[in-house]
Amino acid sequence: MRIYNTMSKRKEDFVPLHEGKVGMYVCGPTVYNLIHIGNARPMIVFDTVRRYLEYRGYEVNFVSNFTDVDDKIINKAKEEGVDASVISERYIEECKKDMAALNVRPATTHPRATMEIDGMIEMIKSLIDTGYAYVAKDGTVYYRTRRFRDYGKLSHKDLDNMQTGLRMLAVTGEDQKEDPLDFVLWKPKKEGEPYWESPWCKGRPGWHIECSVMSKRYLGDTIDIHAGGEDLIFPHHENEIAQSEAANCCTFARYWMHNAFLNIDNRKMSKSLGNFFTVRDILDQYDGQVLRYFMLSVQYRSPLNFSRDLMESAKTSYERIVNCAENLRFLLEKAAAAGKTALTEAEEALLPEADAFRVQFETAMDDDFNTADGISAVFELVKWINSHADENSSAAFLQKISDELQSLADVCGLLLQRDKNLDEDLAAYVEAQIAGRQAARKARDFAKADAIRDELKAKGIILEDTREGVKWKKA
Repeated sequence: MRIYNTMSKRKEDFVPLHEGKVGMYVCGPTVYNLIHIGNARPMIVFDTVRRYLEYRGYEVNFVSNFTDVDDKIINKAKEEGVDASVISERYIEECKKDMAALNVRPATTHPRATMEIDGMIEMIKSLIDTGYAYVAKDGTVYYRTRRFRDYGKLSHKDLDNMQTGLRMLAVTGEDQKEDPLDFVLWKPKKEGEPYWESPWCKGRPGWHIECSVMSKRYLGDTIDIHAGGEDLIFPHHENEIAQSEAANCCTFARYWMHNAFLNIDNRKMSKSLGNFFTVRDILDQYDGQVLRYFMLSVQYRSPLNFSRDLMESAKTSYERIVNCAENLRFLLEKAAAAGKTALTEAEEALLPEADAFRVQFETAMDDDFNTADGISAVFELVKWINSHADENSSAAFLQKISDELQSLADVCGLLLQRDKNLDEDLAAYVEAQIAGRQAARKARDFAKADAIRDELKAKGIILEDTREGVKWKKA
């Protein structure tokens, strides 16, 4: 298995710190609002990475935090006239609902920044004691960036170039810094903000120290994989490295994984452009599995463009996989009822062809978790199944190829059984439309009747007029 390491800018053989075990940390959301589809990409991508590592036999300790103290949370709380904890608790629960809808499994541990303050204070103390940090007159604690000689090794940025870009900071109220490049570890409280007691002032932690402390507590001083969106490479992950390696005197993370940005109709997602979508917005129109399929249809390091056309294409592709699985279940029930249980010689000869798709899938996923090629292998398996499974197949054959499909879909986190409630809602809608069409035909309003038929067809519903009445099926 090979992973592209942002640190080395190349693919490397994956060798975990402890044989058979993987420690993985993924930066989670700041919980001040519903998560948007940009947040969903790393959630889905790294949930799939975790699933594949487990499929390969690793025991994975997967840690993903909630940032529950932040300026955005505080501002939202002030707007609503409530405590900041009310906002963070509300949106942690909403985030969990969206993750469940996307079939993102809960982390082994979901630490919250506000529950780890003591550890942050201890790490900051150690950085001050060793000269990596200092206390300003107002109680703010800063990290001495230049003291860490390897600063910039993840983002491949040069300190002198960064210095040039930051010269204006001296006139923006940060003149108490020794160097414009220094960043905050602890900041004094402002009026109406949540705060904690510390040796330096009543205040709260800087953002970067939070992840250094949470990863250390739940995964140890050195972790196997640290992951997140590419927007976190600098300064967040760069600063995490500086803090953690100075405090712990060892390598912080062995492999760094970053997913690329998600754009909307080839433009950056922005509220000002009117193209900002929450996950909940998309779930109002599509099954969460369609969004998951869409997110995995492109390799995680490649930019992903979101559009309605691409979502409709993902919906069609996902439906084809689900239809295949449902057809297998139907055929399996008929074969079992007919007593056709034993595998035939012809079927046994076919099974290696099905196994070849598994090999194709594993080859793709072993190459830096290439889900695009992995899903292509699943799709090829579906086409093969549709060509070789029929009413003459034995139950043993159908069960084996069904298990094959289910196993690969599980790695991708794709559910192969439709939500019963969704199917019931669809059935109720279609039956109501059929009733309306029948009424239009009775009134000899054939234009309206045809319009209803065409509307249903556009939604993937085919009507059949029979002697027993109107029947319908999914395309």
